[in-house]
Amino acid sequence: MIPLDLTVAIPTYNGVTRLPILLEKLRQQVETESLSWEILAIDNNSTDNTLALLHEAQKTWPAPSCLRFATEPQQGAAFARIKAVREARGELIGFLDDDTLPDPHWVAAAVNFGKTHPRAGAYGSRVRANYEIEPPEGFDRIATFLAIVERGTAPHIYQRQMKLLPPSAGLVVRRQVWQDCAPKKPFLTGRTRESILNSEDLEVIMHIQNAGWEIWYNPEMELYHQIPRDRLTRDYLLYLVRSTGLARHYIRMLRLKPWQRPLLFPLGLARDIGKATIYFLKHHQQLDRDTVAACEMEFLRSSIVSPFYLWKQSLKR
Repeated sequence: MIPLDLTVAIPTYNGVTRLPILLEKLRQQVETESLSWEILAIDNNSTDNTLALLHEAQKTWPAPSCLRFATEPQQGAAFARIKAVREARGELIGFLDDDTLPDPHWVAAAVNFGKTHPRAGAYGSRVRANYEIEPPEGFDRIATFLAIVERGTAPHIYQRQMKLLPPSAGLVVRRQVWQDCAPKKPFLTGRTRESILNSEDLEVIMHIQNAGWEIWYNPEMELYHQIPRDRLTRDYLLYLVRSTGLARHYIRMLRLKPWQRPLLFPLGLARDIGKATIYFLKHHQQLDRDTVAACEMEFLRSSIVSPFYLWKQSLKR
């Protein structure tokens, strides 16, 4: 079978209310006449009518693209993405969350960038936010926790020293690169009923970067992340930054060679404790009333706890 240019992969869990508008945006893609591409939805153990919706959408999906879907019963975004890579027919795989809406040029921009940057193993989108309600004051400081990525209008490489990487929302990877570099059994699997940890997307991207592939930011690929009001509550935001902070030690260690990890771990821990102490002394009077400050403090606190929490999780496994 001749491979396609691109598979647009959509991991979804109980996405029946979110998928219709995303699928409509994919119907409206332009400048794709010379491209071969498909949409592949991965139902990650949904309990609503997601599968029925996909069945109906498939019946009327317009050529030349096609809509396919598969199921992944093991809960966790990491497992849904692994399933997507296994089922994809595209040389490139573009991941869209079911609450992200692509610009009409997104598919064409994704394919064109991959063709003109052959050393790019993965590249991320420019992700803007559509907030249902006004976010808390100073929200820009923590917007990246909700996969909001505004890093300018020029494409650039995520250099290792930047310690920044793109999120999975709007990420495009080369299928063969993923198959060669990504762990077969990821340690981070995404938030589920059994695990609070996220950053499962960064685990894969770190392995790709460690293998020598370039990781890029491509602002020509624009997305709009739909942020409902319940994701802007204090409780949800604290939970979100906590789940990221608790995974931080694992991601940090992936940046290091195995022999460096025991040597640099105490330095990283001491630095985290120092940052958290300084931040608390400066902002402790604001933490009860300032959601953004509370989230920043929670991320620093969770980063300190991270190595011990991960050690405990490893023992459970």
